[in-house]
Amino acid sequence: MLDAYGKLVYSICYKMAGNQFDAEDLAQETFLSVYKNLATFQKDYEKAWICKIATNKGLDFLKSAARRSEPKEDTYFEDLKDHGTSPEESYLRQESKDYVYTICQSLKSPYKEVATEHFYREKTAKEIAQESGKGLKTVQTQIYRAKAMIKKQIEGRAAR
Repeated sequence: MLDAYGKLVYSICYKMAGNQFDAEDLAQETFLSVYKNLATFQKDYEKAWICKIATNKGLDFLKSAARRSEPKEDTYFEDLKDHGTSPEESYLRQESKDYVYTICQSLKSPYKEVATEHFYREKTAKEIAQESGKGLKTVQTQIYRAKAMIKKQIEGRAAR
């Protein structure tokens, strides 16, 4: 049975994989799968069954090949240029955001929460007031005071 369908399975696998080495691997996987599932095999549909297994192995290979593909250096950096940020800029932006978050978390309540929402998550005073149920003037005052506390912390760290 295996010899009779060897060329057929190989041709299916070769068309899916596009090269001899992967086609050979896929054909081998196909026949291993056939052997493992002989108990569920119906003799009347032998050819269709083996071809379907080969096709499924090929489709699985194509899906995994798409996930494994690595972008070429040129296209990777061109894609970054399209977004307007280099890897360096992205790293520095993230580093700055992390620093802002750390400083906001060092404040005491309620300034910590308001500062995190305003300076880290970049929400307006109006959005914070709506989400927290506080008055707009209260939130604005807390942002003003948090800003003064943050400024004092940054100046203290710079003086060290």
